[in-house]
Amino acid sequence: MDNADLQPGEVQLKIEKFGLTANNVTYAVFGNRMGYWNFFPADAGWGRVPVWGFGKVARSRNADVAVGERYYGFYPASSHLTVQADAGATGFVDAAAHRRTLPAVYNQYARTTTDLAYDKGHENEQMILRPLFTTSFLLADFLEDNQFFAARIAILSSASSKTAYGTAFLLARMQRRPELIGLTSPQHAAFTESLGCYDRIVTYDQIDSLPKDAPAVYVDMAGSGAARQSVHQLFGGNLKHSAAVGGTHWDEEAPNVQLPGPAPSFFFAPTQVQKRTAEWGPGGVNERFAKAWKAFRGPVAAWMDIREEEGPEAVKQVYLDHLEGRADPRTGNVLSLASM
Repeated sequence: MDNADLQPGEVQLKIEKFGLTANNVTYAVFGNRMGYWNFFPADAGWGRVPVWGFGKVARSRNADVAVGERYYGFYPASSHLTVQADAGATGFVDAAAHRRTLPAVYNQYARTTTDLAYDKGHENEQMILRPLFTTSFLLADFLEDNQFFAARIAILSSASSKTAYGTAFLLARMQRRPELIGLTSPQHAAFTESLGCYDRIVTYDQIDSLPKDAPAVYVDMAGSGAARQSVHQLFGGNLKHSAAVGGTHWDEEAPNVQLPGPAPSFFFAPTQVQKRTAEWGPGGVNERFAKAWKAFRGPVAAWMDIREEEGPEAVKQVYLDHLEGRADPRTGNVLSLASM
């Protein structure tokens, strides 16, 4: 195959398939604020939504990356991606100029044959849940690392979401932890209860029933301004930390009022990666994550319905379902544009 249009060191990957979840809506919502649109540049006024999936090397002008090798990583929702591969023992880093100042965790591509967390029989679960569980893993570690900010209860909004579930799964396994309260919509309450990792389920219209005298930490997966305001007003000074993580309720803007208690602080997973890499060593994070991921993967398979589709219309519809709040939390979507 002709490589004349590839520069030395460049590799073109065919993006075989990718997962699409509410997490990708969060990437779009925070695209400008957090720089997600900068990973895969597009024409002015447009953006390429980032996804996590598997790519296969179609062409290569890099002696360390062979045609036919498969890599898990951060891709655009597209059919192909060309990278400037800086290869190592377990994969490569995209060293393209426009990505050098972006968070390193998103620039790493893991070769399936050397990835500690890879399992051929669970590729779909990996695409759908691993990026979310990576956030869950780091968030749970961040809370434990800070001794839960001396809170007696931890409130997780959008508790039926896969990121909240992964976080609660890990927190529930800790010996010393606060009570875990899952905050969710009435239509998702039964499903959230069935996950079995929350101590109590509370719906958004029941926020006032929470024990306002108890020191609390709020983990906001929803991004709902109304819910955040209700929690802050209820707990006031008893709210010890307010972590903004996701934007599943991206369209519910916060009222323009001063919130009681601590100012919401955006949780940026790469910051915790950097901290733990310095403390645990380069392989320490991957080893701990792989162990946690394998423990999590099994229970998920019992309830998640994986739906595989291909083509631009399928991608558009699944994205809109998540954007507009129609997605079923039991469904995991695997998509492909590889035939384009």
